Amino acid sequence: MSSSQLQNLQQAVKRDPRDPALRYELGGLQLQDRPDLALETFKTALKLAPGHPQVLLQLGNALFALGRFEEAAAQFAASLQADSAQPGAHYNLGNALRESGKPQQAAESYRAALRLDANDADCHNNLGNVLREMGRLDEAIVCYQTALRLNPRLHHARMHLLHQRQHICDWRDWEAQIAEIRRLVRDEPQAAIAPFAFLSLPGATAAEQRLCSVHWVKNRFKSLTPPPERLAALRSRPANARLRVGYLSADFREHPLATLALELVELHDRQGFEIFGYSCGADDKTSTRKRWESAFDRFRDIRPLSLQQTAQAIFDDRVDILVDLTGYTHDSRSGLLALRPAPIQVNWLGFPGTLGAPFADYLLTDRIITPASAAADYSEQLAFLPECYQPNNRTRPDAPTPTRVSCGLPAEGTVFCCFNQNFKITPQAFDSWMKILSKTPQSVLWLLECNVWAKDNLRREAELRGIHPDRLIFAPRVAQAEHIARHRCADLFLDTAPYNAHTSASDALWAGLPLLTLPGETFASRVAASLLQAAGLPELVAHSREEYENTAIDLAANPARLNALRERLIAGRAAAPLFDTPRFTRNLEALYRAMWSRHAQGLPPSSLILENPNDETHANHTH
Repeated sequence: MSSSQLQNLQQAVKRDPRDPALRYELGGLQLQDRPDLALETFKTALKLAPGHPQVLLQLGNALFALGRFEEAAAQFAASLQADSAQPGAHYNLGNALRESGKPQQAAESYRAALRLDANDADCHNNLGNVLREMGRLDEAIVCYQTALRLNPRLHHARMHLLHQRQHICDWRDWEAQIAEIRRLVRDEPQAAIAPFAFLSLPGATAAEQRLCSVHWVKNRFKSLTPPPERLAALRSRPANARLRVGYLSADFREHPLATLALELVELHDRQGFEIFGYSCGADDKTSTRKRWESAFDRFRDIRPLSLQQTAQAIFDDRVDILVDLTGYTHDSRSGLLALRPAPIQVNWLGFPGTLGAPFADYLLTDRIITPASAAADYSEQLAFLPECYQPNNRTRPDAPTPTRVSCGLPAEGTVFCCFNQNFKITPQAFDSWMKILSKTPQSVLWLLECNVWAKDNLRREAELRGIHPDRLIFAPRVAQAEHIARHRCADLFLDTAPYNAHTSASDALWAGLPLLTLPGETFASRVAASLLQAAGLPELVAHSREEYENTAIDLAANPARLNALRERLIAGRAAAPLFDTPRFTRNLEALYRAMWSRHAQGLPPSSLILENPNDETHANHTH
């Protein structure tokens, strides 16, 4: 805001404190940089002009900027009650409803806005977002295309469009689209390219991924700053108290996070640690959700709270280390880290890359995923776990092994599979898979059926590459126990790049299914290599695409070798570092203690690694 404008308005308000128009104008100036001040200004204006639709609209905007989405929605609705012919108010109400986890109602608001102004590109884009969340991908794609036709510089719509086309495996004009998104990340900081979608783009470098996240933070969280008194109090902590660790997630429910981290939370040493859970996702009312709630010493559902209220609650809980398990994925609340509710803040597990933010102090990783030479590609200090960055729940549900025929598979021949989400499948990976099928007679490729459009497109792409579409078999989504069990009907899991199997890889290895991967240079592209090392099958990490293809072909031709890998995997599972959850937990706790030790000494965060994995109490900074 212009300081002279601001000062002039403040003087005018002092001269005429009963003029709502002056306060309305003052609030508008304050809104971008100080939404907290704008909120109070608009509240006063509303008292002077009760029911005024524009004041109600701006009051909602201030609440929205502060992350108080449900309160913002109420003000937008009140503004529309006073004047329903406001496309902007319908649009803003849609935004607030979407942020409140109400996509259907948000879609209705966006459509109401478009009935009043059909040429609003942003509204078409945001309608696409909620349709995407409801699984209506074909309609979402049309919305993004319309948005870009109306405004070719609506760059985030371009990323959304490309990512949804990835989900349906529509690879037309693929390379040109990717090149343009990468250019936007490099050259246009205001483009606001979604970091999670960017992770899956072939060719995107780790340095570009960091830049994408940095731009995201600057565009999304610039108005979020911690109060000075909170910063001044952050190092205060009772002596000899248990270390308080808080886990923030949208996924404390029936979700892959439970497959990874639920047992870890249960196994934390309660004599040395007090464990808090902060849930910003929906309660799915499952037994898994109940188990999550019981796993923590204190569990809070923070959905009804604004970002500021949540940050204050975490601060009041005197959490020492706050671990963000969601990052820039669905229903993220990573913005609250900008309010610095805890002295130490950690990025882990949910978002496989850097947050690009000054408010994330550490990234939990391992030396395979992020070699020390890659440190410059991460805004966080790297905290290295000794064997693998990924925990695992040894209490995965299981079911009897089905027959191949009951899974729709041929009784004989090699079954290659990939149960990754379809958006991870690239044309390059698919080319390799079709080459492998062409060299292995009687083999099939078993894929996860994520949506009908991807299924049709992949079958068409197979035929274009000379492979009969019936050799692609699609597995419907089933309960987790059945999903784990059906892995045993496959012979070899073929991984994707640049976005590997993560939880899906652990599921396969737990079930005794060997996995073949080809790592790249980014975090997301190196996870499966780390998991294979920790599971005892490092020979299944290929070093080139040719080696990847030849290994798959050779294994199909040598079932005895493939079976030996499977037997080794099953026999070693109990002792493998990948599935030694108690050991993992002690190592993680040692890193938490090392983080706190530096902080308590007044030292800044620094790259950390355990000195001796067998010694649970020692960690040191790297050089």
